[in-house]
Amino acid sequence: MGQTIIEKIISRNVGHEVKPGDIVTVHVDRVMIHDIFIPFVAEKFEEMGFTRLWDPDKVVLIYDHLVPASQVDDTRHFRIGNEFVEKYGMKNIHRSDGICHQLMTEALYVKPGDVVFGTDSHTTTYGCVGAFSSGIGYTEMASILGTGTMWIKVPETIRVVIEGELPSNVTSKDVILRLIGDLRADGATYQALEFCGDTVERMSVASRMTMANMAIEAGAKCALFTPDEKTAEYCRIELTEKERSLTGDADASCIRTIRYQAKELVPVLACPSQVDNIRPVSEYEGTAIDQVFIGSCTNGRLEDLQKAASILKGKKVAPFVKLIVTPASRKIYSQALSDGTLAALAEAGAIITHPGCGLCCGRTGGILSDGERVVATNNRNFLGRMGTSKVEIFLASPATAAVCAAAGRIVVPD
Repeated sequence: MGQTIIEKIISRNVGHEVKPGDIVTVHVDRVMIHDIFIPFVAEKFEEMGFTRLWDPDKVVLIYDHLVPASQVDDTRHFRIGNEFVEKYGMKNIHRSDGICHQLMTEALYVKPGDVVFGTDSHTTTYGCVGAFSSGIGYTEMASILGTGTMWIKVPETIRVVIEGELPSNVTSKDVILRLIGDLRADGATYQALEFCGDTVERMSVASRMTMANMAIEAGAKCALFTPDEKTAEYCRIELTEKERSLTGDADASCIRTIRYQAKELVPVLACPSQVDNIRPVSEYEGTAIDQVFIGSCTNGRLEDLQKAASILKGKKVAPFVKLIVTPASRKIYSQALSDGTLAALAEAGAIITHPGCGLCCGRTGGILSDGERVVATNNRNFLGRMGTSKVEIFLASPATAAVCAAAGRIVVPD
């Protein structure tokens, strides 16, 4: 019997073959803590009696959700984080360098085959390079910091096969939203999503990141892509047989296989106020909007900003509509500045903010009020996510978001 990607990663980590449902203890390759959780992790770590980190070089602390500080208590998180760093000799610290999930792969902390945990549900993002990555709570994180290990149950796998060429107005964001709509919010609970097919092979690493990022919205434990030459270039590694073999075997046991023909996919929206409430953009065409947000760990990468800029070049954001653009990292900000992307967006009327989580988590940079409607490229549209509970949030691709900004209403990207 063959193995799925997740089974291969865990088998290699623990040193023996595993099957779905097995309870095993894995050796952790890297962990990520962000600013929201560091006070709780620090408190629990010392409450457990630990006096040193299992490996300071494998711990990454990222300040991204609370920067710049928007509430008085935010600075407490920074102070406690800084004290923890100094006390335990941590070196991998990022203060306002970008969003944690962008930095973890961009800064080369994660490689194919790694086992990685983070204090954020969208830690599933790193599956874009073929790593097993998943979000955990602060108690589990404190335990890993002291021991370097974590117990898990080996997930079952849902294989998602996508074949053919995507229509020009359909992106990986539309693909993952369609899948979430078909699975529903609990359709992949504690299961691995394994993506394959020639459509996936043609996708950039950035596009795969978008899909892996949102896997958690269907309840998935992780999402995995087979490493290829694009992965090797992104991760700055030589692609060996070890990485190439991280592909699902044809005879591996999957709980379910879902197939899509790319040509049949259309631009879609996640409509208020659930991520699995998926509808074609055409069903809401003409709906007036107040704001557009392009950014987040889902769609704040260079290709996302470039796509929006290409649509808005020579146009203007509609009157009384705010367009907020937030690059996912300082590196992306710099690249978009150098190639003229930010200039094109600014000339169209965009408000460009520093890299960070900002509006996605309802902290800074354009939160909305009662009765307002926003088209956004982030990953969640729950009540109160980006302002008050009476804000309507539509999730979309950067292409859809950009055409909506120019039109001042929801329209289908063409």
